[in-house]
Amino acid sequence: MKIVVIGGSGLIGSKTVARLRQLGHEVIAASPASGVNTITGEGLDEALTGAEVVIDVANSPSFEDKAVMEFFQTSGRNLLAAEAKAGVKHHIALSVVGTERLQASGYFRAKQAQEDLIKASGIPYSIIHSTQFFEFLGGIAASAAKDAAIRLSPAPVQPIASDDVAAAVTDVALGTPINGTVEIAGPDKVSLSSLVARYLGEVNDPRTVVSDVNALYFGAPLNEQSLVPGANPRIGKINFESWFASQPVKA
Repeated sequence: MKIVVIGGSGLIGSKTVARLRQLGHEVIAASPASGVNTITGEGLDEALTGAEVVIDVANSPSFEDKAVMEFFQTSGRNLLAAEAKAGVKHHIALSVVGTERLQASGYFRAKQAQEDLIKASGIPYSIIHSTQFFEFLGGIAASAAKDAAIRLSPAPVQPIASDDVAAAVTDVALGTPINGTVEIAGPDKVSLSSLVARYLGEVNDPRTVVSDVNALYFGAPLNEQSLVPGANPRIGKINFESWFASQPVKA
């Protein structure tokens, strides 16, 4: 089966491409570097010719409100139009647990807009809502850093390893479209502020994490339900200890 992975050179995309190729599928790792650009439309029709499945794991290069909305709307419209022309049978998109609850954030408003385009497209689809990746802990710390302190909410999170995300994306892509959303999460529920503090300690980062219930997460306030999945999510196998032990650079 021919499968096109949009964002195929990124963290999740490259791992998903490798898994699908190991299973014997013809996989196109599509990105601007490979001549496929969902913003300009360059190379889209050629890449999608004969494709049955498209997986979209691309992310915006900017999280600024206007830029991120323009990215997901433009990319989504161009990609879905090309899929309709090519007769694609299953569209898979990777999104975020809590997207609909975090609409105070420009990033999550843009992700919701992306999801709305998919649902209105008429193309059979599956949307995967993932919790935060362990690999993004450094980025979460950077987003909340001010001087030597990092102010983060103690709200619960259930972080997941990128390998588990790629495994879930692969399974969903090879299954029947659900025309709905499936949630994936890691095995352990922890406080966001304490998790980032632990990560910084493990990488010998001297900055202090301040737990603050009023701290915003990419512009949105958090509560006990904001970042955790609902009932019956798919649970990954890799916990923080196992993930960190596998990282090539520890500090």
